[in-house]
Amino acid sequence: MQGDLCKLWLDILLAPKSLADCPERVLVAHSSGMRIMKRLRWTALPVLLALAPASYAQSIGYEETLRAAVADQPQVRARELQVDARRQVADAADELPDPRLRAGIQNLPISGPAAFQLDRQLPTQIQVGVEQDIPNLAKRHARAGMATADIDFATAQLAHARHMARLGAGRAWISLAYSQQALNVADDALAQIERLVPLARSAVAAGSARPGESLEIRRAVLEVEDMRTRIDAEREAAQAMLARYIALQDATATGSIPAPDVDVEQLRATLEYNPEIILAVAQVRQAEARIDLARSEKRPDFGINVSYGRRDPMFGDVVSVMGSITLPIFAGRRQNPRIAAAETEASAAQAIQLDRLRELQAQFEADLAAWRSAYRQWQRATEELLPLAQSRADLERASFAANRAELLDVIEAIKALALLQIEILEREEATVEAATTLRLTYTEFQP
Repeated sequence: MQGDLCKLWLDILLAPKSLADCPERVLVAHSSGMRIMKRLRWTALPVLLALAPASYAQSIGYEETLRAAVADQPQVRARELQVDARRQVADAADELPDPRLRAGIQNLPISGPAAFQLDRQLPTQIQVGVEQDIPNLAKRHARAGMATADIDFATAQLAHARHMARLGAGRAWISLAYSQQALNVADDALAQIERLVPLARSAVAAGSARPGESLEIRRAVLEVEDMRTRIDAEREAAQAMLARYIALQDATATGSIPAPDVDVEQLRATLEYNPEIILAVAQVRQAEARIDLARSEKRPDFGINVSYGRRDPMFGDVVSVMGSITLPIFAGRRQNPRIAAAETEASAAQAIQLDRLRELQAQFEADLAAWRSAYRQWQRATEELLPLAQSRADLERASFAANRAELLDVIEAIKALALLQIEILEREEATVEAATTLRLTYTEFQP
């Protein structure tokens, strides 16, 4: 049975090359294969089902990568926990402070006939009371506003972390996808050149070619192998970078690649909703909340005290109710400097927001120029250079078949075509990466 199975696989592998010569061989292999597959059906199916998830688990598409980057990123999870913490703190921001319990002995004489006696004089008493501070309403509102501003800032940090995770994962996936394509081009070129090596050896043995030509062919093979090694290293680096954002090792990029085109006007219209600007706006709100908190210090706070006094029965017990109020009468040396400092900090935050917007606009124009340059270079190479290289390779093959060209010329044309195809892939990768960077950076957050 094992021998029949091996023969079946050999016939299937050789069938595409020998179909024109021996079609009956394929039919025999097919009929024998059907009999063997019927016997293997129930034993092979569980094995295939067990192996299928392992191979499929390593493949991931572009959109799936973006979603996984947000879900699996520890930095994003940390920002989510910080938002939860800010919301929990905000619930107690405008609450009254904890009351204070007071207890002690009041008006205890320390000299004279009644010294250190609790029941000899009228004012002497054991007192227990409760005090409650009541901040002014403006201060409580300012504290609530400060907590809200902290939540907004933490939310902006979360949005920024998600944005950076999507951007990094998208770039890594694109690099992986194009390195896989370049690796296929290098493998194809290497296979074409290696198929010509026996011809070169035969020509040298027959005396129709110089022995040095075989060395040149070997050099061409080594050059393509070096190129393949470099591309394979780039693929592994892209896999490692992708694993930085998603919980997947040795991933394989599958599915369609993002479009290389962008809507420039839409990109320009959404600059003010960029995560960097949202983060700067949240910092301005925090600074403005600190101004309100500093100004609330100029308003008086209140306090109330209720106490119970235990005295000698002949004098009777007493109850005391007291109120207090703060007196912000030296605002010029206390509250006003803090208010001025908070206002200065708010002005600085607004200036930083404006600077970030200008920086973002400049970066947008630079990214846009890089995308346009990469797009034009890619189109020029695809429309002009690639047809020339393909024509050259075809002409060299035809000339060699007509004994009007050397085998080295054919190999050189194949190598040049492979190098150009890889270069075009690199230009296409630069174009798609620039377009993806523009879309993820400037259109993710819209009103």
